[in-house]
Amino acid sequence: MKNHGFTAITAVLAALLSSTAFAREAAVVTRLDDQTVELSRETDAPVALWISKDTILDDGDQRVATASKDRKVKLSIATSQRRYVILAGKDGEQVVAAERVLPLQQGSNFRDVGGYVTKDGKTVRWDKAFRSGAMPLLTDADYALLGQLGIATIVDLRSLEERQVAPDLLDDRTGAMFVANDYSLKPMMAQFGAGNGENVYSGMEKILAPQFRSLFRRLLADEGAVVYHCSAGQDRTGIATALLYDTLGVDRETILKDYHLSTDLRRPRWEMPQVDPKDYPDNPVVQMYMAGKPEERELTKPLYTPTGASQLAQFFTYLDQQYGGSEGYLKQALGLSDVDIARLRAVMLR
Repeated sequence: MKNHGFTAITAVLAALLSSTAFAREAAVVTRLDDQTVELSRETDAPVALWISKDTILDDGDQRVATASKDRKVKLSIATSQRRYVILAGKDGEQVVAAERVLPLQQGSNFRDVGGYVTKDGKTVRWDKAFRSGAMPLLTDADYALLGQLGIATIVDLRSLEERQVAPDLLDDRTGAMFVANDYSLKPMMAQFGAGNGENVYSGMEKILAPQFRSLFRRLLADEGAVVYHCSAGQDRTGIATALLYDTLGVDRETILKDYHLSTDLRRPRWEMPQVDPKDYPDNPVVQMYMAGKPEERELTKPLYTPTGASQLAQFFTYLDQQYGGSEGYLKQALGLSDVDIARLRAVMLR
């Protein structure tokens, strides 16, 4: 089965490369087709290039260049393989790069959170945490690819109603631990439908505190890769990712650009199975989803308010006012200590 959507994903990531956000990534790997990726970097300093199954350079890795000065290099990496490109300079410095968006056949918005450079020059580690939309329709090829990630935990940020109709299967297929906290989506749906469409995330950090606490505790445990997701992988997952990046020291311009990638990286058709709403008369998620026309379900709405403000930018302002920032929220609402914050950075940064 061919993986479609490469053109759209490549266009999205190309736009990211052309922005100032590229300065926040030492190197970028973008998929071109089923067999080929392109490595891009800003400098032409000579580096040895290696293709590796993990982020550590060792004898088992494949060297593909000895002293490449090219700013763009095409490399043979199939969609069936999770591979990392290691750039080794003469001074011994190494940079690791990988595909941010995993080329799943029937996944939506599944990304590695690694690769971004922080304000103090450190880099978010690859293969520690992955974010996604719902995954009820993954193919065997998708499970085979995800099986290479070393997934230890899946943190499901979704409500009882969402999990009822589109349960996770990835934990069964990988042996990962499944973590979820039960809550109803009804209060959150009411919040999204109320008001003037501004500051829609305000208060969500209180509703989702148990879910976010579970996520950060699993990241702190450092027992293998953590996958966390909601239904679209953009709102609840977007907030969680923003909290993580902000605490790690990624600049907010980069965080906002990463957040808005969801609009183009989502594949709504793979986020919800086709069901008969009559079978779920008391499930508001099914009723809402099935109420629209099929073609409307494929549309993804940009994450901006009616006045044109980024929803996440508004949430950052609210977070700063209420908690003194992301780190303050992690301490006050989730119970993390200074020691926990230091450990989080040690685990997630290199």
